[in-house]
Amino acid sequence: MALSDRLLSRPAQGEKLDVPPLLVLIMASTQTLAEDAQAKPQVLFSNVHVFDGINDARIENANVLVEGNLIKQVSTDPIEAPDATIIDGGGRTMIPGLIDAHWHTYYCCMPQTALVTGDMSEVAIRGALGSEETLLCGFTTVRDVGGNPFSVKKMIDAGELVGPRILPSGPPTSQTSGHFDFRGVNDVPANMTDPKSYWERNAVILTADGVPEVVKRAREVLRLGATQIKIATGGGVSSQFDPLDVQQYTFDEIKAFVDVAETWNTYVAAHVFSDKAIQTSIKAGVKSIEHGFLSQ
Repeated sequence: MALSDRLLSRPAQGEKLDVPPLLVLIMASTQTLAEDAQAKPQVLFSNVHVFDGINDARIENANVLVEGNLIKQVSTDPIEAPDATIIDGGGRTMIPGLIDAHWHTYYCCMPQTALVTGDMSEVAIRGALGSEETLLCGFTTVRDVGGNPFSVKKMIDAGELVGPRILPSGPPTSQTSGHFDFRGVNDVPANMTDPKSYWERNAVILTADGVPEVVKRAREVLRLGATQIKIATGGGVSSQFDPLDVQQYTFDEIKAFVDVAETWNTYVAAHVFSDKAIQTSIKAGVKSIEHGFLSQ
């Protein structure tokens, strides 16, 4: 019996295999790699022009071999792949998957009225349906800068839903009367013992005031699985209580968000418009300025 066969079969009762542990590890790893290679399906795209995002000119009349989730070969010569599924591109142009750096799995796939008249089930369904449309538009990755897309992301990652890779920020956070304060007009003054609003309880949006609460909410968002933190440090056009040109959050509050993010090896993105609010955000350590339309 060959050594490899003996390693991969159960020894007879009383039989002792005198094999160095390192060799056992190498043989087991080799088998695993071989099985993985066999398990990856291949797709061969023929008769396509390729824009690779690096060169100005397209690669004309090309063939592209995809193995699993990776592009294995791009060539103007024929590619031998007898087991591949062949797709004739019909002279169309292939491009790399697009990345949307400012996307909302929920907000962008539903009318604003859903935040007033809808519930979490409606919002989640709209986000799930919209994810397939997002992918078919060419976006293979999205940075979701606000919402609760964690279940949609989980099902996409598991192959149960069709959609792009999602880098979620989780519920975006603002101060009271800030861009993400969607409570009713008469819901203030609020007591510390009052329950959070419906959308806050469902991690679609959040409000937090003062450094201690900011720290707590930031850590809760990271606990949900956020890959970065999204806050509002300026006003907005879709929120009811804050003028567009105001600065939201103090320097210390913004820095508290940043400090928590850095302990998690990530960063803070800020919804902000005016120069003053942008400068305060940057000085506090915010890495990504979202919108900034009123900057000079």
